[in-house]
Amino acid sequence: MILNLRTLTTSLVIMLSLGASANTAQASSSSLSLPLQSTSSQPQDLTLEPEFWWAGMQNPELQLMLYSRELPSLPQQIKVDIQGKGITLKSLEHTDNPHYLFINLDLSQAAPQTFELIISNTDSASQTNTPLYRLPYTLQGRAKGSRERQGFSNKDVIYLITPDRFANGNTSNDNQADMLEQVAANSPSNLNYPDARHGGDIAGISQHLAYLAKLGVTQLWINPLLENNQAQYSYHGYSITNLYRVDPRFGSNEDYKALVAKANKLGLGVIKDVVVNHIGSNHWWLNDLPSQDWLNDATKTQLHNRKSKPDLMQSADTKSSAIKSSVTSPGFTSHRRTTVQDPYAAAQDHIDFVDGWFTDTMPDLNQSNPKLATYLIQNSIWWVEYAGLSGIREDTYSYADKGFLAKWSKAVMAEYPNFNIVGEEWTANPITVSYWQKGKINADGYTSDLPSLMDFPLYEKLIASLNEPESWDTGFIKLYEMLANDVVYAEPSKLVLFEGNHDTYRIFSLVKENIDLYKMALTYVLTAKRIPQLFYGTEVLMTSPTEGRHDGVMRSDFPGGFANSATNAFTGQGLSEPQRQAQQFVRTLLNYRKKSPALKSGDLLHFVPQDGIYVQFRCVLNAPLSAEQKAEALKSLIQNNSLTQHNACTQPSADKVMVIYNKNDKIVTLDINRFASVLGDSGAATDIISGNTVSLNQAITLPHAGVTILELKPNSKTKSNSKTKSPQNAGLPSSQDSMRSRNQANALTRAQTNNSANNLAKHSTQKGTQS
Repeated sequence: MILNLRTLTTSLVIMLSLGASANTAQASSSSLSLPLQSTSSQPQDLTLEPEFWWAGMQNPELQLMLYSRELPSLPQQIKVDIQGKGITLKSLEHTDNPHYLFINLDLSQAAPQTFELIISNTDSASQTNTPLYRLPYTLQGRAKGSRERQGFSNKDVIYLITPDRFANGNTSNDNQADMLEQVAANSPSNLNYPDARHGGDIAGISQHLAYLAKLGVTQLWINPLLENNQAQYSYHGYSITNLYRVDPRFGSNEDYKALVAKANKLGLGVIKDVVVNHIGSNHWWLNDLPSQDWLNDATKTQLHNRKSKPDLMQSADTKSSAIKSSVTSPGFTSHRRTTVQDPYAAAQDHIDFVDGWFTDTMPDLNQSNPKLATYLIQNSIWWVEYAGLSGIREDTYSYADKGFLAKWSKAVMAEYPNFNIVGEEWTANPITVSYWQKGKINADGYTSDLPSLMDFPLYEKLIASLNEPESWDTGFIKLYEMLANDVVYAEPSKLVLFEGNHDTYRIFSLVKENIDLYKMALTYVLTAKRIPQLFYGTEVLMTSPTEGRHDGVMRSDFPGGFANSATNAFTGQGLSEPQRQAQQFVRTLLNYRKKSPALKSGDLLHFVPQDGIYVQFRCVLNAPLSAEQKAEALKSLIQNNSLTQHNACTQPSADKVMVIYNKNDKIVTLDINRFASVLGDSGAATDIISGNTVSLNQAITLPHAGVTILELKPNSKTKSNSKTKSPQNAGLPSSQDSMRSRNQANALTRAQTNNSANNLAKHSTQKGTQS
């Protein structure tokens, strides 16, 4: 029998000749061959994952998963010897499936090297150790600065790409003999085939990196590139059938690594889309599961629910056979996200959400299995180290076991302290989203190391507020009031805000193809105190339906990415005038943001919307405050009992950006006296889109609906004499200063209570008039 080690990337394939003859088997247990290209997503006779690792990792422990049908059926018959320097075999672990062996190594004293794993069968009957395999294993040296790598942050703008639909740079890899789904025979842009594979690939992205860099984005989030050997709907990448292999229709692991390196040279980082909640139904595990509790399965999870999830099971569940028979996972998830943190949720409702499958083609993984948990953690770290990534976007975050999620995020961030991970929690409720962020103090004691989440609540409110008419309680006011919910987040500025993604309708369609509202939406995302993210094609007004499920249409081909494209957004050929204007608007704003400390790291100050106009400021000190200025700022804080008094926007010596959102179709004038506390003695500003100078000595005329973005510079006389520059708000009274002065401020507040009550009554009367 010939046994092959399944190729993952640059894999070493070991041809083991066992049983060719009794003499041959005893004389030589194995022989090495040249690497072969394995293309099947099904397990070969021998699989070892991960295929290599690195010396000098922060966590020196490594767990190898060995799969072979030739392993002895009795665990005690397996012996593993290590022939290497500084490598310690800690233990061997087994499951109820004898075809799997988990080898735990301590690499704390190991240097980069190739060592040998010798797997033997210690059959007591023959009283001899029969070597089954002699497996060379490589510990590579880490790239310089790998641990200190910088993750994506507020200085970045993320650009989301669905690779199958962006650009086809290599038509020769479109179809693969061992892949179940082929590229649609008809034109990829034919709407009769919206959910088929179109042929976009890594080469297509690589060939257009210069366009992306010129556009002004700095990070690329690419939908999953790993193998999806599914019969249909394989283009989106979320039904992974091999967690260590790039889908050959996209390219190879080496192509992915080369893409990241090329992108880095152009100032672009790459964020990997990771899925730990589920796999594809054609994953090779499904032919021979590592253990009965590897998946959350309606027919098999009753036992492991009681064993590994006792916190979710009521005490009676383990005593009454009638109750036990009903406590099993449902076929499909309930999508009830709040059950994870709801203090009143029934245990079964929690299990229904977490353990349910998305579809029958996406088996749900049981991350409470410690071996699977280790596998998934190591897999994420492997890709970061191998490809040189600057971030992870974690799909369907809350659907996985929350205990595992805490371990997973902690392990990744411990390995890369400056890294970043953003989780997808798709809900409009900021309380639900905030539960998962690092630093949040939760009532149930749950702690997370997840730095960032997708800001769905603010996104949802942005779309609604732009489309609603302006009134007392509709329109901009909803967007304004949503920001007050930032108090529930540990670090709201670290959230990722977006105008759209692969699961949402296109923004231009959502605002009814109103170019002014489109520009407002993009400006809000790109100037918000958040990490901004754009969806590919937004810059050229790509559209979609706005009702029903049309995933394939929302992820249509990028203009110019395919041979039959009628227009080319990369070159501008064939674009309509509105598309050209939109693309230039995005390019101008993105490249301005690159050099604007105010938009990247500045404070936010906004004013209650009035008469269809909403004004925001982003501000950053360009020099530290003097001792006198600090004292004055703190005095103002105490006297006004306002948290915004320590905001850089209230300081004369700050660089400021003023953003004016206007829904009025007729000419209106904006009285700038209302913003005097921020404008100070700035007499003029620069419109960053048009380049025109705008006077601030008189009311600003707004000729029509739209957005105006103004750069204000402080009067030179107000700047500090210090030559030290700082993009941070260093020197302002801190939140701790605010708390220390709270008693004094509260005393002042009590003295003003009567006056405040009178103002509230007056305000209520006004509201009744305007309703």
